[in-house]
Amino acid sequence: MTRARRLAVLALSLAALGATVGAAAVSCGGPASSGRYSRKEAQQSLRKLESPGLLLGEFRLTKVVDGDTVRVDGLDASLRLLGIDAEETFKTEADRRAFEAGWEAYLKQKRGDSKRPVKAPTPMGEAAKEWGLAWFAGVPRVRVERDHAAEIRDRFDRYLAYVFAEKEGRWLNYNVELVRAGLSPYFAKYGNSRRFHQEFVAAEAEAKAQRRGIWKPGAMAYPDYPEREAWWNARGSFVEAFRKEGEGKPTYIDITHVDALTRLEENVGKEVHLLGTIDDVVRPPRGPARAKMMLGRHKSFSLIFFDPDVLAMSGVDAWRGELVVVTGAPSFYENKRSGEKELQIVIDRASQVQLSPVPGLTSPAAALAAPAPAPPGP
Repeated sequence: MTRARRLAVLALSLAALGATVGAAAVSCGGPASSGRYSRKEAQQSLRKLESPGLLLGEFRLTKVVDGDTVRVDGLDASLRLLGIDAEETFKTEADRRAFEAGWEAYLKQKRGDSKRPVKAPTPMGEAAKEWGLAWFAGVPRVRVERDHAAEIRDRFDRYLAYVFAEKEGRWLNYNVELVRAGLSPYFAKYGNSRRFHQEFVAAEAEAKAQRRGIWKPGAMAYPDYPEREAWWNARGSFVEAFRKEGEGKPTYIDITHVDALTRLEENVGKEVHLLGTIDDVVRPPRGPARAKMMLGRHKSFSLIFFDPDVLAMSGVDAWRGELVVVTGAPSFYENKRSGEKELQIVIDRASQVQLSPVPGLTSPAAALAAPAPAPPGP
């Protein structure tokens, strides 16, 4: 396919997408045209967004960043929309040129030698953003809600949210409608939606049956959705099992929750079960190794390994970026440089770390437990 042909395909896909949303203007001019928040209103909005509760209130939409990220007036960060994972938009000239040089070669270059699917800008990422711009056009205010009172921000400090807009007298969930339009799968990588799981499932089934968006044969979209879904669903099931086991139990702690550190402090010296993601493993020249679990941007919680064999058997090195459940007693450690006390959990047995299943990856413990291959026949 020539460069001109590829650009024409992209233009036609966006034009066709525009037809599906009728005569809606593809801009944010509607929401942005109303008066700005006063400083007092902005401060009140920010305090409310950081406080417990599911319903956060109504805000003025100011920007559609991409298909699954928007900004509202008066807040210090964008909203990361739950249950969806739209493809990426083109942000650099290098990516645009690589795409124009050839779709198949572009996808191969982006994947590289990664064992798992990767994010990459695509025409369907652009289409998701354009659809979002059209969907929100003329909407004066949006309603922002959470899935869980303690799930406030992600690791990039974006607020985790559902966004609703009133259309023809009905409040519609944009997150669900993007899935229904076929511009995102139902994204359950971090666990099922607590509040709208069935709506997401039905919306995705409808989009697949109608072959919309990313599900249309030949669409310039990620070609590896079956692989992505197997990975996401395995992780999501791992989270769901943790939620079910820990229901009503204060010693089951999701490290992404805003109250995680407080709950760990309350349980110092007691056994807890901690769900989180391995961010990095640090091996200093002296002293124990530290596996860091992500708390948020520039924040982490340390798992301490005095025995390198336990570290190797735990599998955390190979599970960077993946979920684990850690069992152990939190304790305080005094940082000699800063003099501050830090919370940590010491890992002295590999069995204290349970790894989330990842298709294509095998933990060291599982590899050792696997039966030896049969000797070759005569």
